[in-house]
Amino acid sequence: MTSKVITEITPLTQQDSFYMFDHLKETYDYPLHKHEEIELTFMENCTGVRRVVGDSIETCGRFDLALIGSNLEHAWEQVPGETLADVAAGHKVRELVVQFSPDLLDDKFLAKSQMASLRKLMDNAKRGIAFGTPVIMRIYNKLDQLSAEEPGFPRVLRLLDILYQLSIETDFHTLATSSFASAPTFSDSRRVHKVETYINEHFREEIRLQTVADLAGMTPTAFSRFFRLRTNRTLSDYIIDMRLGYAARQLVDTTTSIIEICYASGFNNVSNFNRIFRKRKGCSPSDFRKTYQKSKITV
Repeated sequence: MTSKVITEITPLTQQDSFYMFDHLKETYDYPLHKHEEIELTFMENCTGVRRVVGDSIETCGRFDLALIGSNLEHAWEQVPGETLADVAAGHKVRELVVQFSPDLLDDKFLAKSQMASLRKLMDNAKRGIAFGTPVIMRIYNKLDQLSAEEPGFPRVLRLLDILYQLSIETDFHTLATSSFASAPTFSDSRRVHKVETYINEHFREEIRLQTVADLAGMTPTAFSRFFRLRTNRTLSDYIIDMRLGYAARQLVDTTTSIIEICYASGFNNVSNFNRIFRKRKGCSPSDFRKTYQKSKITV
């Protein structure tokens, strides 16, 4: 039986700009799920909660804020057997969730020159984005105002203001790997773009530095420096991320053995695959698969 994920049908209708709820709770009982709508989720008093977005698994602090793209698996869950520090101290968890259709900010709207930062935000959201605590503190009041605003056009303006503010922040990181989320990202550099396209098509094969350096028309040494400067990653790290994302997707969507997935993803050593997977994902491939062992229902 394959690992399955709940597909949620949200209350959002075609007549709605977005749907929002803001409530308090003491437990995390909603399983891993996905939906077509883009989601902005704010959590307060969530220390120790595990955030799962695609193939990213991270432990939250007291505050958490994430923007999650369409049909990207996600959940905030309590680690079995562990007590949440904030709840134990008598604090309920605040969960504020905004869900909006991808066509609220459609391609034609985002193509305008004034929307460049929002366009980048929505592109990154395809992989999921987590924002740093300083960012959360800067928009905390804006979230309160959004929740308190009466439904109508002013509330839409408040949401757009929040999204714009997030789009110009630099304290964030993307979550799921591009190969897991099927959301490849490309550099503005023509040379790097050409190499990224090649890697996206051949990451399951052996890729030599000389080959990609030739594609860029550079020496291997010069290309390595150039690639890292442009992408903030080494070539090796870029390839490994692509392979791990593909492997994680296979762990979620198939019953293929871990050994087979290892070699099909471009790794040539199982122990090395397990070691790298654990280092990058914080868990073993088998434990990652167990995280996605959910029954598929529609809610």
